[in-house]
Amino acid sequence: MARRFADIAAPDPDADWSLPGWLYTDPEYHAVELARVLRPSWQIVCHQNDVADPGDFHTIDYLGESVIVVRGDDRRIRAFANVCRHRAMRLVEGPRGCARKFVCPYHAWTYETDGRLSGVPMRRDYPALQLEEHGLAPVEIELWHGFVFVRLEGDGPSVAAMMAPYDAQIAPYRIEQMHALAPVRLRARAVNWKNVGDNYSDNFHIPVAHDGLTRLFGKSYAIEAHPYVDKMSGQIVDRPSDNPWERFYQTYLPPVDHLPAANQRLWLYFKLWPNMAFDLYADQIDFMQWLPLSPTTSVLREMAFALPDDRRAMTLVRYANWRINRVVNAEDTWLIERVQQGMASHSYTAGPIGRSEVCLRSFARKIRERIPEARLHRPPAPGWSRR
Repeated sequence: MARRFADIAAPDPDADWSLPGWLYTDPEYHAVELARVLRPSWQIVCHQNDVADPGDFHTIDYLGESVIVVRGDDRRIRAFANVCRHRAMRLVEGPRGCARKFVCPYHAWTYETDGRLSGVPMRRDYPALQLEEHGLAPVEIELWHGFVFVRLEGDGPSVAAMMAPYDAQIAPYRIEQMHALAPVRLRARAVNWKNVGDNYSDNFHIPVAHDGLTRLFGKSYAIEAHPYVDKMSGQIVDRPSDNPWERFYQTYLPPVDHLPAANQRLWLYFKLWPNMAFDLYADQIDFMQWLPLSPTTSVLREMAFALPDDRRAMTLVRYANWRINRVVNAEDTWLIERVQQGMASHSYTAGPIGRSEVCLRSFARKIRERIPEARLHRPPAPGWSRR
């Protein structure tokens, strides 16, 4: 198994220890984590081709916020809080839609797609109201290779800066030209959000728990960690699998002319700080983010994108990909739900991390840097976050 170790500027005194179990169940810690880790983070919403025309919008709901991404009449893509400035009513419902204007369903206050407040019933009843000061609250936005990200607050690195070490590897995939294969899918999980990410970047469990991936990759699975992104990869081997869907994928994956030869049968996995991942295949790209609902529950938000390709072989291979990864997801769900249960045991504090578990080390380091109490193997006395 190949591995690459990230260069770290200063040693982490707790580098040989995992994050302690109480961080996966404690409500007070959870609130601090939302404020210091999740709210300042970038979150993917959609692809630019999901909002291709003026008025097209997508939404994302997380951390008690709802955000609208919309293409304006000037064709710019913007993001706003999905909140009327009058009485805090949500302006739109559902994951996507199209609106020439946003009209509040409560009192009919009207906003343009660039966020301007343009209509107020009984306008004279509000003598102090300045329309230009009560437009929709903007949310920071970034487009990266055609994907649209938003950030509620903070001034950390951009998505482009975080992913810069892999720009050359990603460029051939023509991500900007992709379109959604299916609507956004939400799946609830009875786990802390970190358990999903820990499992995604865990290299040791692949040969133990994922027979299918082991058959597909042989011994080619590799991992590495950069400051804000983990990379995992595996080459599809030529030896035919005993599993029919795996063997179908191996046999019928058609050539993709714009990809280098080394990428034709390469499965690439990237985990982007702190809670997003995307899987690059020759046939498609899958995006996933794990959004916290409570200290012990989260929701997986999943999307799949691909270049237009009407070849029958490509259609069938994409279905085979889904069948293969449906099994992998079921295996991972079984694992992380039981890890979550174990995290609640008083017998568990923190476990050792091997030197080759570079991705788990990198994630734990960043959590400890933002929340020093995460170094404690047992929870501090209640009220610690307010002292």
